[in-house]
Amino acid sequence: MPQRSPMLKTLVLALFAAGWIGAACAAPADDLRDAQRLYSQGKSAPALEKADAFLKAQPRDPQGRFLKGLLLTDQKRVPEAIQVFTGLTEDFPELPEPYNNLAVLYASQGNYDKAKSALELAIHTHPSYATAHENLGDIYAQLASRAYDRALQLDKNNATAQLKLSMVKDLFTGNRTAGTAPQKPAASKVEPKPEPAPPPKVAEAKPAPAKVEPPKAEPTKPSPARVEPPKAAAAGTQTTAPAKPAADENAAVVAAIEGWAKAWSAKDVKGYLASYAADFEVPGGLKRAAWEKQRTERIEAPKSIDVDVVVSNVKVSGSEASATVRQTYKSPTLNNTTSKPMKLVKSGDRWLIKQER
Repeated sequence: MPQRSPMLKTLVLALFAAGWIGAACAAPADDLRDAQRLYSQGKSAPALEKADAFLKAQPRDPQGRFLKGLLLTDQKRVPEAIQVFTGLTEDFPELPEPYNNLAVLYASQGNYDKAKSALELAIHTHPSYATAHENLGDIYAQLASRAYDRALQLDKNNATAQLKLSMVKDLFTGNRTAGTAPQKPAASKVEPKPEPAPPPKVAEAKPAPAKVEPPKAEPTKPSPARVEPPKAAAAGTQTTAPAKPAADENAAVVAAIEGWAKAWSAKDVKGYLASYAADFEVPGGLKRAAWEKQRTERIEAPKSIDVDVVVSNVKVSGSEASATVRQTYKSPTLNNTTSKPMKLVKSGDRWLIKQER
């Protein structure tokens, strides 16, 4: 039998990075929250007890079932984990993550054909799911490794198959193939410094004609080399103050949203909550105080949080603005990318979030 490639370790690690925040209720039960906290601490046994207790009350909840699948995998109870993730693909076929995790589990058993099929389904449901694409590439490499190994069993002198097998293995061991030089870092490009501007030339004065001319206005002196700020218009000339470019307000809206994400990533609860307007439309019908308490608990629970945002379709109309935000959230147990519209209002010189869906 051909040896398993270290690729399997990469896939298993990908399993734990590929979490999902599903369509659970707005305020998750204490058991589920405790299970997530215990899992992040590496306490899989008590976490599984809490997850089971939660699922007794809400047996179809996708988030609880997904977490149970992770916990079973952590305990190396692979057949049970496969059963959980298979159930999720049947009940929620539009979600790519359960397919990806099934592929990881199938690969751990050496069943690369099933792993390949599961990853193809993940990509079909979510074509931009990068983890599934990468894992599918690893599966193809493993299948290639098996084929080359079989070719060498049939023909030990097949130098081409031996070279190809070595190249595939090097993809996962980190060894470089012979004759491949390590990639050098790109040299810093040094831009030539601009030459100083030459001093302005002054035209030579010509002798005045013999006849007496009326006094002429003093010629304008040449401006110095450096750029001076524009001077006020002469008296009597009508001036119109330039309107503040709309791009400035658009940039301010983007900066406000990026600041909100930065506070979230830093687990700065005070700064995070300060990004919301006083009349923020709290989702789920919660009171503002209950919502703030819930958000505080969710921010403080993970060991680390990384939130990245891409802001587009910014529109500003007076003191109101709207934008589309593509948000990527990562923590030790969850990894989720979503796109959502936001509405903001201007309060003083700050843009604050009024609504997010």
